[in-house]
Amino acid sequence: MKNYVDLQHKKVLVLGLAKSGVAAAEILHELGAFVTVNDSKPFEESPDAQNLLQKGITVICGRHPEDLLDEGFELVVKNPGIPYSNPIVADAISRGLPVWTEIELAYLISEAPFIGITGSNGKTTTTTLIFEMLNNGGKQPLIAGNIGTVACGVAKEAQKEQVIVTELSSFQLMGTATFKPKIAILTNLYDAHLDYHGTFESYADAKFGVTRNQDAEDYFIYNADQPIVVGYAAQSKAQKIPFTTKGRAEVGISADDTTIYWQGEPYMTRATIALPGKHNLENILTAVAACLLMGCDKAKMEEVLATFAGVRHRTQFVREWNGRKIYNDSKATNCLATKSALDAFSAPVILLAGGLDRGHSFEELRPSMEHVKGVVAFGETGLRFVEFAKSCGVTKAIIAQNVEDAVQYAAPMSEEGDIILLSPACASWDQYDSFEIRGDAFIDTVMKL
Repeated sequence: MKNYVDLQHKKVLVLGLAKSGVAAAEILHELGAFVTVNDSKPFEESPDAQNLLQKGITVICGRHPEDLLDEGFELVVKNPGIPYSNPIVADAISRGLPVWTEIELAYLISEAPFIGITGSNGKTTTTTLIFEMLNNGGKQPLIAGNIGTVACGVAKEAQKEQVIVTELSSFQLMGTATFKPKIAILTNLYDAHLDYHGTFESYADAKFGVTRNQDAEDYFIYNADQPIVVGYAAQSKAQKIPFTTKGRAEVGISADDTTIYWQGEPYMTRATIALPGKHNLENILTAVAACLLMGCDKAKMEEVLATFAGVRHRTQFVREWNGRKIYNDSKATNCLATKSALDAFSAPVILLAGGLDRGHSFEELRPSMEHVKGVVAFGETGLRFVEFAKSCGVTKAIIAQNVEDAVQYAAPMSEEGDIILLSPACASWDQYDSFEIRGDAFIDTVMKL
């Protein structure tokens, strides 16, 4: 870990605990900062707060005092999920205080370079695929970020010869000031998290943070098939690596039906790639480009691509049951993700969908509903999804109580050769604490069939 001396003797407020807050507080304390942690959970219910107090860190729990910043703090490090409308965060900004997420701290202390992956969809699959290929190629990668491992904790242990493959959300990137990955990736941009960002422009600007500080020694891999992304890419000072799935291109990485091309020349056949779907082809192109730039051997990449069948909860193959193939795509919390999942299959689909009702239209799915032969809907949007399915000509469309119940209806509705697909197009929070818990419930029920 680099000894980042600029934080020594500075008064720093860590707002919100969870895994990232705990890791940030400990590292800041180790770097010589005067750290105060503020969290809404009562002290007696927070083992993390109790442990931090024992280490000499000031802890304020159970409330967020309005005058907290009057203590003379010079920096705020906040949990990414805390919105900028939060009174303490808004007060910090009005006072001109820097407001970071732990990603900025990770960058400042890391001996290793970063590969930063962001976008509306495809981040986790791309991140995991890069990690697996670099690992198979002997590059000693580490994995961190929004994928579940706190980046500053990983950065603390990273060595110069390693690389940190980091999935980055817009929430995390908004809290960066100097973060500068060696390789930045922007997979795509679609409407998302507008309840947090307010506007699409604000959301897209946050995503652009992945390349904002890059220079001519760095690389920016971006989606050349999206004009909005191309517009942002024009502002990047990095070496630009566009990707496209619309056929052979002379620049960057591209693909047609049979071949992946690098700078216009055939590089790799698609015949042995295991992961299905056009959206996954985009993920594969970005991952191959990143690993190629890192000097990874092509044969080592091909070995991974031949066996990599997807990330848990992301068009994950669960099992074959009586001639039906069953997939878990619980991560599909918006229509675009569900559309991508549906478009990955040509066989008839029994679709399990529904969840938290945010008032979004399902119309974006209509062109992809042609091979959906049955729908089992659940959650707050259950009735709306059934009505939408019937308007698309799906005659078998029924409501279930929850995901577990939906599996019991979908099984007898299906026939040999069908796909049974959980791809909700909605967030899980009406019935489940996370999409992971929803997906696990689906898997557990499927395995009992």
